[in-house]
Amino acid sequence: MTRMTPEGRDAAELAGARILADGLRFPEAPVMLPDGRVALAEIEADRIIAVAPDGTRSILARPGGGPNGLALGSDGLLYCCNNGGFEWIEEEGRLRPHGAPPDYAGGWIERIDPTTGTVTRLYDSCDGRILRGPNDIVLDGQGGAWVSDYGKSRARHRDHGSVYWITLDGSRIVEAAHPFPGGANGIGLSPDRRILYVAETETGRLWAFDILGPGRLRKEPWPSPHGGRMLCQFPGFRRLDSLAVTAAGNICVATLVAGEITTVSPDGRILDVVRCDERIPTNICFGGSDLRTAFVTLSHTGRLLAMPWLEPGLALPG
Repeated sequence: MTRMTPEGRDAAELAGARILADGLRFPEAPVMLPDGRVALAEIEADRIIAVAPDGTRSILARPGGGPNGLALGSDGLLYCCNNGGFEWIEEEGRLRPHGAPPDYAGGWIERIDPTTGTVTRLYDSCDGRILRGPNDIVLDGQGGAWVSDYGKSRARHRDHGSVYWITLDGSRIVEAAHPFPGGANGIGLSPDRRILYVAETETGRLWAFDILGPGRLRKEPWPSPHGGRMLCQFPGFRRLDSLAVTAAGNICVATLVAGEITTVSPDGRILDVVRCDERIPTNICFGGSDLRTAFVTLSHTGRLLAMPWLEPGLALPG
């Protein structure tokens, strides 16, 4: 069912909203560090940086490829989805990814020590099949993580996306759901960690899966392509990117083309829309002492936006 979009608000008009950093090379994957800095990936520049509250930047690691999604473990290490790299189009100072580079050989999942910059590859295949474009990651608080794989697009064809479950020690990877013809992108957990949410980019659909255990999801029958139940079909021409969940269980989805952060209730209703003065807002995370500051990557224009949020975000498991 198509959900009508509320009238919405403009991020630039919210009291306290500010651009924390600009000039970034397609930033994604903001993650709050314990010292108050925001770690994020600059995909086109192949690096992980940290942005301090005063806007000061420092390079944490240079993993190469295309670092795309980040999560912070209780061990203080960053777990990174690396899409293997993109080709890029730059028009009037605005970047967007475009297909695979000539040296593309697959994607991988890696562990990064933010204090030393050491990068350790954990997974680059599952059951003998290479990972195509690992995109986003959410830790489950039990030594594992759920990972989305967007697939890879080419001029005439594309690889379907998947959802994986992994152990953080590098010992096990399970393909939990496949295929996502429109690309599995944002991924998150409900506050009780019983429901997995997956945003599918090209279809504009937000999916939900009941979690049965590590690497196991309850599956809906056909015609669901992968066993998920469709929580919300976004209206009009809207493509979905990453997401974050609030303490109340609402799902905040970075919505491409329309340039919005769209809040969806656990029962699939669109509750709120914040317009971002940007066609490609890709990611959102929550920080601040009360988790009521939203940090949004405005990837097309290379900016990191900080703004107040109506409700506190969910404290993420490590």
